[in-house]
Amino acid sequence: MIDSEGMFLGSEAARRLAEQRRVELEPGLTAAEFDRVEERFGFEFADDHRAFLSAGLPVGQGWPDWRDVEVEQLHGRLAWPVEGVLFDVEHNSFWPDEWGARPADRGEALAVAGKRLVSVPQMVPVYSHRYVPAGRGTFGHPVLSMYQTDIIFYGVDLVDYVYQEFGAGDGLDRNDPRWQPHATVAFWRELVG
Repeated sequence: MIDSEGMFLGSEAARRLAEQRRVELEPGLTAAEFDRVEERFGFEFADDHRAFLSAGLPVGQGWPDWRDVEVEQLHGRLAWPVEGVLFDVEHNSFWPDEWGARPADRGEALAVAGKRLVSVPQMVPVYSHRYVPAGRGTFGHPVLSMYQTDIIFYGVDLVDYVYQEFGAGDGLDRNDPRWQPHATVAFWRELVG
């Protein structure tokens, strides 16, 4: 069961995107298709993301192909956030204080980081390198632009995101003092700059 507010956010984001007519939309994912994707990849879509994809499936360059699942490509997209952190551990001296002392050996540092990152919340691609957290029963997460540990807000939620990325519907300019996204999930919220 999707929370009504989560349903509204996802449906409204999909409606606004469809009105732009700049993105090709196929019929939304069915319950069976959601089950297949979630089982295959081991996560559950957040309620608003699920409602967004059930209202209409965006297709084309940059959009994850959830229907005609290319397993390797989607595994790569799902692994992108963690792989980006590992890249910065290896090449850019990234090391959160919460992980304790950084091992001097680069390989050992990567191994420790890999073990730490196993437990971070799963991020799910919306478009290109824009992500929201997984999690049935959750909604209203900000959309994050994730490139290694360079992570920024790209929308207060999915509705604001389609305004920010595609100019769809009404929204606030990012310079407006009322535009105040708040990161919602452990680990990733510490990296938002």
